[in-house]
Amino acid sequence: MRTPQELSTAFRAIGLKVTPQRQVLFSLLHQNDGHPSAEAIHLAASAAMPGISLRTVYQTLNDLVSMGELQQLQLTPGSARFDPNTSDHHHLVCDGCGDVRDVYVSGLADVDVRGLDGFRVDATDVVFRGSCPTCTSATGDPSAPHA
Repeated sequence: MRTPQELSTAFRAIGLKVTPQRQVLFSLLHQNDGHPSAEAIHLAASAAMPGISLRTVYQTLNDLVSMGELQQLQLTPGSARFDPNTSDHHHLVCDGCGDVRDVYVSGLADVDVRGLDGFRVDATDVVFRGSCPTCTSATGDPSAPHA
């Protein structure tokens, strides 16, 4: 994701206001390697700027998604996650704790896919699901979530 200053410039260039609330959100997302929900971002933003509304967080996230600065992911039941990493990558999802991590997969262009029947593929998303090391080691049972 671009720097907070670059995002401010990009917002202004398309006629969006750059408010102190948005600047806090830009800072929280910059170099964030997690996949936070809007609620998690709101919680962090509230610590830095008490009174920031969840609506402002959602609006700013949606603006960043429409600008191509964030990816919106629906990898687990519940709220969407937001990924500041817009490079070509895929995801690991822990079925126990819901942790989401980036992974890089090579060779997808060589995968033999049957049944496309003329469908043009524009993007490929690969999601690996299983148990993270913490969930696996917590109980010895890879399907048991950790506390």
